[in-house]
Amino acid sequence: MEKFLKVLLNILKYAFLLFWAALVLFPFFYMILTSFKSFSSYNSEYVPRLYLVSPTFDNYVTALTEVKLLSYMLNTFIYAVVTTFLMVVVSVLAAYAFARLKFKGKNLIFVLFLALMMIPVELVIITNYTTIVNLNLRNTFVGLILPSVTSVFFIYLLKENFALVPDSLYNAARLDGCTDLRYMLEVVVPINKATVISVTILKLIECWNMYIWARLVTTEEGRYLVSNGIQVLRTSGFGRDNVPVMMAAVVIVSLPLVIVYLIFRRQIMAGVQKSGIKGGLI
Repeated sequence: MEKFLKVLLNILKYAFLLFWAALVLFPFFYMILTSFKSFSSYNSEYVPRLYLVSPTFDNYVTALTEVKLLSYMLNTFIYAVVTTFLMVVVSVLAAYAFARLKFKGKNLIFVLFLALMMIPVELVIITNYTTIVNLNLRNTFVGLILPSVTSVFFIYLLKENFALVPDSLYNAARLDGCTDLRYMLEVVVPINKATVISVTILKLIECWNMYIWARLVTTEEGRYLVSNGIQVLRTSGFGRDNVPVMMAAVVIVSLPLVIVYLIFRRQIMAGVQKSGIKGGLI
C-alpha cells in the first residue's frame, strides 16, 4: 500500500509539472505556429487552429525587409556585449572589495549601497535620462551603456559567494606573494565560475530585452535596438494588421536568447543553485 501511494504521488507530481509546463510554453508554441501562417489563413480562422494547413516563410521575409531588423539586432548585440562585459568587470571588482578587502566604513558603505535597491526604477530612469541629455549623449552607444554598467543585485550576489571562499586559501596565497588582483582572478573567480556565468547570461538577457531606456535615449534610426524595431514594425501597419508578420519578427528577435540559454543552461542552473546553498562552494 505504501509503495502504491508513493507511485501515485509521483504520478500526480509529474502530471502537475507537465500541466504547468504546457501552460507556460503554450504562448511560445502559438507564437511560432502563427508566424508560419499566411495572412489570409490567419484571418479566415474564426476559432484559432493549433495546426498548420499551408505553412509559409513569407512572414519572416517581410519582417526582415520591411524594417531594418538585422541592423537593430546588430546594434543590440554590440550594446549587450559591451554593457555586460563592463558590468561583470565592475561587479566582480566591487564584490571582491566588499567580501575580502578591509577598509574603514566598509559595512556602512555596503548597507547604503544595498539601500539603492529600494529606490524605484522610475526615479533612476528620470535622473539617468536627465544626466544623459545634459551630457549630450542621446543617440549614442555611450548614453545607452553608461547607466547599465553597475548592478546592486549582482554585486550583492557575487559578494555573498566570494565571502564563502575559506580564509585559509587567501592566507596561503598571500604567503606565496600573490596579490589581491591575482588571487581574485586565479582563485575566487574560478571557484565561483558558475555564479559569474549566471550573472553574465542574466545581464545579456536584460540588455537584449531593454525597452524603456532604449525608447527614451534613441530617436535616430541608426541607433535603434530590437525593441525599437519591433515598435516600428507594429506601428508601420504590418504589426497592427498582419499579426503573422509581427509574430515572425518576435521569433527572430527571441531566437538568440533561446540559443544562449540552451548553450549555457547548465551553468545558469548551477549558479542559481550554488547561490542558494550557503557553504556549497568547496
